[in-house]
Amino acid sequence: MSENGALPARGPIRIAAAGDVHCHAETRDRTREAFARLEGEADLVLLAGDLTTHGEPEQAAVLAEAVQELTLPVFAVLGNHDWHVNRTDAMVRVLEDAGVRMLDRRHATVCVGDVEVGIAGAKGFVGGFPGSHLPDFGEPLLREAYTETGRDVEALAAGLQAIRHCPVRIVLLHYAPIPETLEGEPPTIWTMLGSDRLAGPIAEHEPDLVLHGHAHHGTFEARLGPVPVYNVAVPLMGRDFWVFEVEALHRPLPVG
Repeated sequence: MSENGALPARGPIRIAAAGDVHCHAETRDRTREAFARLEGEADLVLLAGDLTTHGEPEQAAVLAEAVQELTLPVFAVLGNHDWHVNRTDAMVRVLEDAGVRMLDRRHATVCVGDVEVGIAGAKGFVGGFPGSHLPDFGEPLLREAYTETGRDVEALAAGLQAIRHCPVRIVLLHYAPIPETLEGEPPTIWTMLGSDRLAGPIAEHEPDLVLHGHAHHGTFEARLGPVPVYNVAVPLMGRDFWVFEVEALHRPLPVG
């Protein structure tokens, strides 16, 4: 094991992903058992938001207890449930104290053996898709929603630019960047499930993998051009985690 706790790489990088775990007191045992089973089965863990049921620090503690027992690096973004009681500062402190690296509008790198993995994270936000876009027009509150999504788009673009040299590059979101992984949800609510504005930086930088949650009744797998996009909401997957294998590619540093 390396000094930063990363496991040696053995072939593809193994990424255990899940979203919408919705931790609370009654899920304590199941959560601990689910994370414990990842030892030896994955190289890192990515959590795609809705870590708690209502965003209470006590609910975050359930996840923190499970994560503290892991030797694997864990990265996460927040979801809409995590904002419900507006106590995210306290909730995030609980998780970070347990070793979770929060990536809301941030990026990070971690070494798996000798392979550098870059992760660009953002919660994302609402906004819709062709035929259902929220406009940047009208009441100030509506325009603020548009602006909020724009902040995530800008952060995602900056994160992808920062990790452009990494042999493995991953985008971690809560809200969906494409409509194809929402198939199965009523189209009337797609505007509240994501925004295709998030797809712009992904299409430009072409990361190796995009993960999101939020759409419990959506579709597991789709693509944005050559980029695989997965909806890893636990209620959709019907399992605690999905382990993805990603081959490391050599990426020369861009000039300039």
